[in-house]
Amino acid sequence: MSDFDLLAGMRAAVFDAYGTLFDVNAAVQRHADAIGPQATTLSEMWRTKQLEYSWVLGLMGRYEPFWTLTERALDYALARHPSVDRTLRGPLLDAYRDLDAYPEVPGTLAALRTGGLRTAILTNGDRPMVDRAVASAGLAGHLDAVLSVDEARVFKTHPDAYRIALDRLGVGREEVVFCSSNRWDIAGAAAFGFRAVWINRKGLPDEYGDLAPAAVLSSLDGLL
Repeated sequence: MSDFDLLAGMRAAVFDAYGTLFDVNAAVQRHADAIGPQATTLSEMWRTKQLEYSWVLGLMGRYEPFWTLTERALDYALARHPSVDRTLRGPLLDAYRDLDAYPEVPGTLAALRTGGLRTAILTNGDRPMVDRAVASAGLAGHLDAVLSVDEARVFKTHPDAYRIALDRLGVGREEVVFCSSNRWDIAGAAAFGFRAVWINRKGLPDEYGDLAPAAVLSSLDGLL
């Protein structure tokens, strides 16, 4: 919740992509019948490993495209769920390339631009991956920029990843409202100096108490 105008003094609204604009569970949901009763745990493990691999590489000072990590994470998740048909690997990856946007996303982005803010994605996803997701969800016309950590070759929460938004949008960090569904991402954005807004879609408990969000919303349209 917030008792002040989250957009006051802001020049840009920057969004994480996966889990914030795009439903990362949509790929598995499309094939849930074929996967069977382990669909939910498979989806959760896929996402968990995808993020884990990015953090481990970051700590080692290494970088690989996020799509490569997405493929490796799915392979691991399938190996841990041997009853799931391995021929679903290709269809699941295809579905992940074309994830659904959450219902309120297009309208919220359009309203923010109408209100004079620049809108952008800042994602761990590599550029071909996120460009396809944006196109398939029909969001290209609602965004001023699509930014990938590919440019810095470091994953969030490294400060250089967030700095991409400043360099590309020509704004100060105090002029950016940054939205993410990932609490660790919000911690990184808050540490960097953004006005960080946690889109807590699942009603999860708070953490990283010394790096609190400016507000907690259940969906993006709470910004308006």
